[in-house]
Amino acid sequence: MDSGQPSLEAAGPGVPRPSVIAPLRAVVRLRRRVCLLRKRRPQPPGSGSASAPGAPHADPDQPRFFTFDGPEPPSRTPRKRRRRSRVVLYPETSRKYRPHAERRSRAQRCLLLLVAIVGFQVLNAIENLDDNAQRYDLDGLEKALQRAVFGQPAAVGRIVALLRDYLATHVHSRPLLLALHGPSGVGKSHVGRLLARHFRAVLEDGALVLQYHARHHCPKARAAQDCREELARLVAGVVERAEAEEKTPLVVLDEAELLPLALLDELHGFLQPQRAHHFHNAIYVLLSSAGGAEITRFVLQNASRALPPRPDGARGAHGDWDAVAAVRAEEELRAGLRALLVREHPLWQAAAIVPLLLLDKRAVVNCFRDEMAGEGFFPEQARAELLAAQLKYYRVAGREFAVTGCKQVVATVNLL
Repeated sequence: MDSGQPSLEAAGPGVPRPSVIAPLRAVVRLRRRVCLLRKRRPQPPGSGSASAPGAPHADPDQPRFFTFDGPEPPSRTPRKRRRRSRVVLYPETSRKYRPHAERRSRAQRCLLLLVAIVGFQVLNAIENLDDNAQRYDLDGLEKALQRAVFGQPAAVGRIVALLRDYLATHVHSRPLLLALHGPSGVGKSHVGRLLARHFRAVLEDGALVLQYHARHHCPKARAAQDCREELARLVAGVVERAEAEEKTPLVVLDEAELLPLALLDELHGFLQPQRAHHFHNAIYVLLSSAGGAEITRFVLQNASRALPPRPDGARGAHGDWDAVAAVRAEEELRAGLRALLVREHPLWQAAAIVPLLLLDKRAVVNCFRDEMAGEGFFPEQARAELLAAQLKYYRVAGREFAVTGCKQVVATVNLL
C-alpha cells in the first residue's frame, strides 16, 4: 500500500478495525426498496401477469434497472369545476367599499339624474296648473253663483266644473263654448252678468270681458254683414289683448236665439283649429232661450222625481231626487237639446250645453226676498210668499213651477 495510507496491519493492537457488515446491510435495504417499488408499479396494457398460465416467466438472471419514477396515477375523467362567486371579506374595523366590478356605472348615474329632472319638471307643471286655476278664484265664483242663482244647483255645478277643467292650464287647443239654455225667467242673463262681473274682478282688466247683446248690438234694421264684421273686430281685439297679458278672456253673448246666421257662422269660425293660436284661449258663453219648450216638457214629465242633493247638504229647489236617475235624465235632456239645436246651426255641436230648469215656488219666493232686500225692504217670508202667489204656475204631481220664473219679480217689487 502507499505510504500515505496506513495499513491495517500497521495499526496498533488498541485501535478498532472498520466493520464490513454495515455496507452490506445498506445494500440489502436498497434492494428490498427497489423490489417493493417494482411491485407497486402498474403493468403496461397487453402484458400478461406472471402467474397467468402460458405467460413466460421473467428470467431471474436478467438485469434489472432502477428508476426513480413513481407509480402513474389512475386515469380519471376531469370534472368541470364550479365557478364560485368571489366572497368579499371586509374588515370589521374599516369602512366597507364595493369592489370596482360591482360599482354602478356612469350611465346609471346619468339615468337617475334624468329621472330626477323629469320628476321636478312634472311637479313644477302641477304647481303651475294650480296657480293658473287659483288666479280666477273659481271657489269664490261657485259660492257667488250658489248664493245668487236660485233653483239651479245642477247647472251651477256643471258650469264651475267646466271652467275648472278649462282654466287648469293657460295653453289650449280650442276655446271653451258654454251654451246656457232654458225658458224665460230661469236665470240665464243673471248667470251671464255674474260671470262677467267675476272675471272683470279677477282679471283686473274690464277690456278682457266682452258682453254682446243681440237685440242691442245687432237690431233687425242693421245689416247682418255689418254685425258680423263688428263682432269679429271686437272678439279679435279682446283675444289679442288677453294673449299679450297671458290671461283667458270671457265673451258673453246674450239672446243668442236672435243672432243672424252670419254671426253664428263667425262664432263657429272662432272655434276652428286653423285660426290663430290666441283665438284658442278664450271662453264663449251663449245665453239662449232656444230649446225652452223642450226643457219645460222635460221638467213637467219628470215632476215626480227630484234633483240630487246639494253638496252643502241643503235641500235643492226641486227636492231630493235619486242621484243616478237625475244624472241619467239630465244626460238625456242634453242629448235631446243638442240634436234639436244642431238642426239650426252646427255651432252647437261643439258646445257644452247647460240646461236651466223651471223654477218651483220655493225658488220664486227666494227671488222675491233677495230683490226686496236689494230695494231696501225687509225680506219678510210671509210677504214674499204672498207676492209669489200672484204669479202663474204649472201644477203637476202636487208641485208648482213658475211659468215665467223670476222674470216678473223686479217689476212686482218696484210696485211696493
